[in-house]
Amino acid sequence: MLRILYFVHDLADPAVRRRVLTLQAGGAKVTLAGFRRDTNELAAIHGVTPIELGRTQDAQFAQRIVAVAKSSMRLRATLRHVEKPDVIIARNLEMLAVANRARSIFGGDTPIAYECLDIHRLLLRGDIAGKVIRTAERHLGSNAGLLLTSSPAFVENYFRRLSSLDLPVMLLENKVIALEESADETAVAPRAPKEGEPWKIGWFGALRCRKSLKLLAEFSRRMEGRYEIVLRGRPAYTEFEDFDGFVRNEPFINFHGPYKNPEDLPTIYNEVQFFWAIDFFEEGLNSSWLLPNRLYEGCLHGAVPIAMSGTETARFLAARNMGLALERADAAHIESRLGDMDERRYRDAFDTVAAHDRKHWITDRADCLALVDRLASLAGENRRALPLKTQQQHRNQGGLL
Repeated sequence: MLRILYFVHDLADPAVRRRVLTLQAGGAKVTLAGFRRDTNELAAIHGVTPIELGRTQDAQFAQRIVAVAKSSMRLRATLRHVEKPDVIIARNLEMLAVANRARSIFGGDTPIAYECLDIHRLLLRGDIAGKVIRTAERHLGSNAGLLLTSSPAFVENYFRRLSSLDLPVMLLENKVIALEESADETAVAPRAPKEGEPWKIGWFGALRCRKSLKLLAEFSRRMEGRYEIVLRGRPAYTEFEDFDGFVRNEPFINFHGPYKNPEDLPTIYNEVQFFWAIDFFEEGLNSSWLLPNRLYEGCLHGAVPIAMSGTETARFLAARNMGLALERADAAHIESRLGDMDERRYRDAFDTVAAHDRKHWITDRADCLALVDRLASLAGENRRALPLKTQQQHRNQGGLL
């Protein structure tokens, strides 16, 4: 059984739970260690007691650096009862520093996989600060043997153009983990609203985009009750002046709190006809390149995606001839695209989503085994794999880019 030590930046992040479940389903024994930003009981993993390295604060980069430094100094004592791992995974740049420290504690020969699912804006700056952060990434990544990332656009726009890392890449899209369900499960059904009820747009997951919230509020007010906006997930309160107060004062927006992923996904997506697959949090940068969790979650459960033209999400949907794309981020334009929605138009849009094989949206047990097998091969490698610059010819072969 492959032993994996997994360092994460936020133990309360539901995506961490999904990754641990994926690794376990692939046959690995996972030791989870990381920082905690808040309490989220829904992110708990049965049978796994994480090693807490300290507490960090969202959007406080300097505080997180100090916390990482402090945890690294006492890491030997923290890991004294941990069996030497076969592989260390570092989720995000700050955890790569902790992973390197752990590697030295365990003898200096444990391979590291760098899991990068967002490109922080500091890495993209053209000034001295950006160069310093990228230099740190190059230094910390020198002991890594594999890059795990979730969107081809991250590779094309950052790792090939700006980053100095030269690693083989494995694409792990943010698909829904589905270990017990059959891939030929009964197809989802359309759910047009009953007479007098509103159309519903769901915005689920990490709620961190002020612009999206304001835009959806303006649109729903223009529609005077014909559309309801349903919010679920974990708001990034540091990104809003008063998230709870704003939502409370909006007549057509309802926030229903966090949910368990993937267990609650069928219920929450079956309550809406459309889902918001737009994020302006780092507009033109990370937000334009990512393929978010909600993209796969919504499509799997038959909701129609709404994307922003010019983004990787919109290109992903256009290649599959599905979803609704907005050309401009203003309420009047959204009204022009959705204001005259009727059952026939909705059914046509739904049918294009439902026509796709469920396997496009899920991580099944075979995918879990493939991931762990790739990590096991990393543990057994005695030389570096092909450099990043030569990976283009290997795209889409067994998940490798």
